[in-house]
Amino acid sequence: MSASILTVDDSASIRLTTRVALSNAGYQITEAVDGLDGIAKLKASQFDLIVTDLNMPNMDGLTMIRELRKMPAHMGVPVIFLTTESDNDIKQEAKAAGATGWLTKPFDPESLVKIVRKVLGR
Repeated sequence: MSASILTVDDSASIRLTTRVALSNAGYQITEAVDGLDGIAKLKASQFDLIVTDLNMPNMDGLTMIRELRKMPAHMGVPVIFLTTESDNDIKQEAKAAGATGWLTKPFDPESLVKIVRKVLGR
């Protein structure tokens, strides 16, 4: 069974790279352009995993995670940050907000697929 993944990033090229990597691995992908769009898509659908950028206009990834953790239907959904940030304090803040994993940009698509498979167990 294929998993449904929401990718949230303000960069069209990163969304494309992420979509291609995860689609080729057999996952169903829905894209959002920022945290606000991500929350709107979470209200409309159920996802098995979220891959999100940290720094985005309108609503950043940390705020989006905090908002989705308030939504009973999505409290346990794993979240992977895909971001240029590598600061340990920010990683700890993300973990406290409910992030499951972290992958620093630029990223190797195979590394993304590997971490997604590890988190999802498929």
